[in-house]
Amino acid sequence: MDPKDPFSAVLFDGSVSSHIGRQQNACPSVIVIGGGISGIAAARILHDASFKVILLESRDRLGGRIHTDYSFGCPVDMGASWLHGVCNENPLAPLIRRLGLTLYRTSGDDSVLYDHDLESFALFDTDGCQVSQKIVVEVGDTFTKILKETEKVRNEHTDDMSVSQAISVVMDRHPELRQNGLAHEVLQWYICRMEAWFAADADVISLKNWDQEHVLSGGHGLMVQGYDPIIKALAKDIDVRLNHRVIKILNVSNKVMVTIEDGRNFIADAAIITVPHGILKAKLIEFVPQLPEWKVAAISDLGVGNENKVALRFEKVFWPNVELLGIVAPNSFACGYFLNLHKATGHPVLVYMAAGRFAYDLEKLTNDAAVNFVMLQLKKMLPDATEPVQYLVSRWGTDLNSLGCYSLDLVGKPGDIYERLRAPLGNLFFGGEAVSMDHQGSVHGAYSAGVMAAGNCQQHLLQKLGNLETLQHAYLMEEVLEAATVPLQISRM
Repeated sequence: MDPKDPFSAVLFDGSVSSHIGRQQNACPSVIVIGGGISGIAAARILHDASFKVILLESRDRLGGRIHTDYSFGCPVDMGASWLHGVCNENPLAPLIRRLGLTLYRTSGDDSVLYDHDLESFALFDTDGCQVSQKIVVEVGDTFTKILKETEKVRNEHTDDMSVSQAISVVMDRHPELRQNGLAHEVLQWYICRMEAWFAADADVISLKNWDQEHVLSGGHGLMVQGYDPIIKALAKDIDVRLNHRVIKILNVSNKVMVTIEDGRNFIADAAIITVPHGILKAKLIEFVPQLPEWKVAAISDLGVGNENKVALRFEKVFWPNVELLGIVAPNSFACGYFLNLHKATGHPVLVYMAAGRFAYDLEKLTNDAAVNFVMLQLKKMLPDATEPVQYLVSRWGTDLNSLGCYSLDLVGKPGDIYERLRAPLGNLFFGGEAVSMDHQGSVHGAYSAGVMAAGNCQQHLLQKLGNLETLQHAYLMEEVLEAATVPLQISRM
């Protein structure tokens, strides 16, 4: 044993690591860290390319920030729930078609509410009086004008600022755009919906970047059966190890050694890291050698938003047949929003959604207290609301497996941040929604980032190890999926 070789006597999955001295023509080995859709996509690509792949996931389930819960007797997505871009260009479209999954379209392109249209809604003030649709539409038009004016503010300033600051500048310049009374409260609700899209408050959202994301065409569709079928299909036959929390990654001697919480080590030719960005920001994984400063700075400079859901199942439907119910208030923090799953799925379920600082405040409450708060909001709108028979509460911000929902462009973010985030380091490759420059924060962005990381890792190892014969199997699954000709199943009830 060479004491200078850290791999010479290390256990690999319970057996002596004699594989280190294997023949050059053996299958390349890769450890994928993180069992969200990005990690599963990476593992799928490499598995189909005849690589030896093992996927380590800290949770007791796959999916990561995708979590379809079935305890209501029907699928309820407590994490990601929309397909952003209901079109054939969406990289998930072939798999959705093949699995025969149904989408419920909640908006077309360019909706002022992002993932909803102003076609099926009911807004109420804090006294429980319904706001007329005329006021809602008029204020929506004003909100669109305000956002358009912020573009001029952006063009006039070389330094970045928050969206909130820019709106204040616009209001000072154009007092005719100011809203008063009920109209002001409706405007705050629009801002609340904008904050929900970014999972952050307007005072931390970058004016420079807020509208630069490339959103696919086709509008937005809820996954009626949830995202879980996609996770299961991608993970089929993959060597998955649940409850394996990675705490250290050693990247030396042309090998990668990954240490999990109980002290066991796993060794491979390379590793793909797809853990949530919040985990990297919190430095919960030790890297040896330490990550270079440019990588650390990129991780630090990208924010993480937070959005939580309180799902309520009722004995029967007592609310109007609209897609969303909302409460308007004097400030966006106090506004509220319920998604009506009954309209989309036929099940008597309402989902309350809270974003930004409000989402963190909600996590300070017990589950019972959170449900009580949400029911108070519901009863302001609908005084005859009955008590739920079941409930679910998410806590993405304080969950040590995620520490947030999805990445966020903070004010002053450097222009090359995504290039630095996804740049490989030796035998380490990086995936996850946060490295997707054009589609961050989306499921298809996370999926594409995993595919990209797998492709880069594959090319790197094949060049290094000379195993070019494995290349022919590389994208077998994608070819099968692309062959699917069944159209996307889209409903709008």
